Amino acid sequence: MEIAAPQRLDQAVAEARTDAKDRLAVALDFPSAVSALAFVYRLEGRCRWFKVGMELFYAAGSGLIHDLREKGFEVFLDLKLHDIPNTVAGAVQSVTSTGASLLTLHASGGERMMLAAVEAAQAPGSPRLLAVTVLTSMDGADLNGTGVASSPRDQAVRLALLAQRCGVAGMVCSPEEVEILRRKLDVGNLLVVPGIRPVGAAIGDQRRIATPGSAIRDGASMLVVGRPITQAADPAQAAAAILAEIEAAGSIS
Repeated sequence: MEIAAPQRLDQAVAEARTDAKDRLAVALDFPSAVSALAFVYRLEGRCRWFKVGMELFYAAGSGLIHDLREKGFEVFLDLKLHDIPNTVAGAVQSVTSTGASLLTLHASGGERMMLAAVEAAQAPGSPRLLAVTVLTSMDGADLNGTGVASSPRDQAVRLALLAQRCGVAGMVCSPEEVEILRRKLDVGNLLVVPGIRPVGAAIGDQRRIATPGSAIRDGASMLVVGRPITQAADPAQAAAAILAEIEAAGSIS
């Protein structure tokens, strides 16, 4: 299977101006490849992007990513890398062979770690890197408990600007930081936003949330949605409703 170059994502983002499917990544929070793929089929082709997180990747390995790619899907590999620079660079190199289009690392890993990751991601076929700013499950009290006195909003801005200086392609942030990051970062930065909950959906363990339409209007490039789709009685219908809301919210910022 031929692995496309990183520029593929630029094309996807351009297409997202008219195709809502490139602005939604469904989180495959399942314990096995079998259950994840069974769910993918239930979506009846409505979705193009799937997020594979640590739970599923540790259980299924890179084989699942190859399976998704061979079926024509794009993969957002959410490993939130955070280690010494050399180890993170090696992890980026290892991920390149999977064909994943996006890969996350923690911006809190610091400048040297992100620079090492960015350098490793220059190889052909490497995924685009996204820097995680502040997890959507954290509020101010949680952040202060780790020794960070700043608010989640201020910390997200600080880390996003650092990641941009390091050459990271985009950021993962909560809906509450989308609007300010869209104003402060360069135009080309991707803003990928989890913590999305349609009106009436259960909040779960998320703290800083928004509806799909409001996040898109604030400048989100791509939304990550898990339980509102994966736990819906009719996942295909739930995904279609979110895609319709994304399309109605307007063109990409």
